[in-house]
Amino acid sequence: MSRKSIPSYKLHKASGQARVIIRGQSHYLGKFNSPESHRKYALLIAELSRHGFACPPSQVEPTNTAKNPILLVSELLVAYLRYARVYYSHGPKAGKEYRAMLDVAGPVTELFGHVPVDEFGPLKLKSFQQHLVQKGYCRNEVNRRTGRVKRIFKWAVSEELAHPSVHHGLQAVPGLKRGRTEARESEPVKPVELKHVEPVISAVSPQVAAIIQIQLLTGMRPSEVLGMRPIDIDQSELIWSYSIPAHKNSWRGHKRVVPLGPKAQQILKPFLDRNLESYLFSPAEAEAWRDEQRFLLRNRKTKVYLCELKRRTQRKSITARKKPKKAPGHQYDIDSYRRSIKYGIAKINRERVKLQTEEIIPSWHPYQLRHTFATRLRKQFGVEAAQLGLGHARTDIVEIYAEKNHAMLVDIMAQCG
Repeated sequence: MSRKSIPSYKLHKASGQARVIIRGQSHYLGKFNSPESHRKYALLIAELSRHGFACPPSQVEPTNTAKNPILLVSELLVAYLRYARVYYSHGPKAGKEYRAMLDVAGPVTELFGHVPVDEFGPLKLKSFQQHLVQKGYCRNEVNRRTGRVKRIFKWAVSEELAHPSVHHGLQAVPGLKRGRTEARESEPVKPVELKHVEPVISAVSPQVAAIIQIQLLTGMRPSEVLGMRPIDIDQSELIWSYSIPAHKNSWRGHKRVVPLGPKAQQILKPFLDRNLESYLFSPAEAEAWRDEQRFLLRNRKTKVYLCELKRRTQRKSITARKKPKKAPGHQYDIDSYRRSIKYGIAKINRERVKLQTEEIIPSWHPYQLRHTFATRLRKQFGVEAAQLGLGHARTDIVEIYAEKNHAMLVDIMAQCG
């Protein structure tokens, strides 16, 4: 089957969905460039590639590899994604790495879905690298995605779906080197200055303001703060302990316990009056707070009388707003948290443009707060304290001192956390 027979993953501009056209018939896959649309694309191509697109997708039966010994790359990706969906899951939700694998599966299927697995060699992997460079990905991201492709074929070898020489050949393909490739370089993540953070704290909801402050005080990753629940916080000691149930190195068996000092405790107390298994920071509560502020803090000349307040509370249509397509949930995700910060920065900048007295706040994102924390801790207490505070994985030898080091971190947090 020729390369041209593989239908392309395209954008349908009118609907904003991803679309595949097969023999003149459009198949819509969901929101363009979303992980789910790439997964559906990979599954569709895998089911059709065996038949050379000779029959409609609805009539195609899943391939039985026992009866069809020649396995195609598209079929391998389908099998791997089923495995990865379980392996990289965190409870009922698919993990971040699984979603990253979906991003890899789409372009690999489009480029090489028709190729037998045992014919996928180093030159094809280099072609995949060049494809990513042409798409505008930075060098580090190209290397990460190339590494994921190697991992997929390593798994295939372990399941006897590919000859060991395939993975061995792919290992010979090096990552792109700085200064020796056309790929652009990514900007390093730098700390954000406190003078650019403090105004934003006053411009966002109490929930987002608390998340920002907790990140500054503890250096936790955004996902670790957003997942905080009362049940995970031990308040029995003077310095509280937050045991993170799922974190970056959970699969290695590492425990992550974050001490919460007096300042952090003071910030968290207003959010602890809830069910033990509920998340502390709720977008639904933030939306309710914004609704209240829209009404109470309106710029008006006349007094707000009690009867009017009661009437407006009962009849929300007076302050008519379009009903959102999606109701606020009960837990922030990283994207919604990042957007909240972005809106706060934009709000402050609009005010400063009008006054023309203060400098514009540059754009910054949640992970920069972690770098700000590390910089402060390293300056005051040294490199080891910064590594402990960030929860970086250490070697087995250093783990011997884990208890002593954690006690040192508790003492540090008692002073500055």
